[in-house]
Amino acid sequence: MRGIGGFYYVETADAVYTCRARGNLRRQGITPVAGDRVEIEVQPSGEGFLTQVLERRNNLLRPPVANLDLLVLVASVCQPTTNTLVLDKMIAIAEKKEITPIVVINKADLADPSELEETYRKAGLECFVVSAMQPDSLEPLRKRLAGHISVFSGNSGVGKSSILNAIDPSLVLETGEISQKLGRGRHTTRTATLYHLADGYIVDTPGFSSLDLEQVEPINKDELADCFREFAPFVNDCRFIGCAHYKEPNCGVRQAVEEGLIARSRYESYVTMYEAVKDKKEWVKG
Repeated sequence: MRGIGGFYYVETADAVYTCRARGNLRRQGITPVAGDRVEIEVQPSGEGFLTQVLERRNNLLRPPVANLDLLVLVASVCQPTTNTLVLDKMIAIAEKKEITPIVVINKADLADPSELEETYRKAGLECFVVSAMQPDSLEPLRKRLAGHISVFSGNSGVGKSSILNAIDPSLVLETGEISQKLGRGRHTTRTATLYHLADGYIVDTPGFSSLDLEQVEPINKDELADCFREFAPFVNDCRFIGCAHYKEPNCGVRQAVEEGLIARSRYESYVTMYEAVKDKKEWVKG
């Protein structure tokens, strides 16, 4: 659930145990993180030892968390205006990490969400149109989160805390107290905590921002197109094998953009991301 100061808080079916890591994990260079599935030993004294970290399905470096099911990207239809490039970068990182991205469009009571919703539904992504001020609108999202480990991301002011507080009023108060107690300094930016939410878990990540993921989870040019799922139906229409969908002639993806089958804003995000990495050299492994 959480690790701090060399102690790991591990939830089992009947209790939460405070554990130290066995020396074999340190020797293997394994650092347990929130979301890890682990094996522990509990002494008669009640002292716990974390003995093994099971294989991870995925993990993020910042925030340090493993086995995520959902990356919930909160956008807003009014102030602050959503930066679709940042949103598309986060979606691409989720796709690369095999974490299901979900787009939550908040403040639907204040402005028309239809354009933003159409863009991401056309891309084959799950969208939830909500208002934190209208609890009934959050029920489909609550059901989607059930049974999963989720992390929320979005620009400051889009309403992440308001949504979480509306789903479970005790959650934000509890995490706020924890964060205040620990301090929002250099230690908490390296710590993630799992909390129960809607029959699943939510990752509380002090200091986490979209910029963190962009910096530490880069995508190289050969992987990028695969991170835009709506491109897949059209790649076989490209003239060249290995087409970058950038400036090549007879490109099926670019043709799909012209025909309105792929949202232009999504393709423009792809081009911006591709231009940023196209000249970067990959390290050659010896």
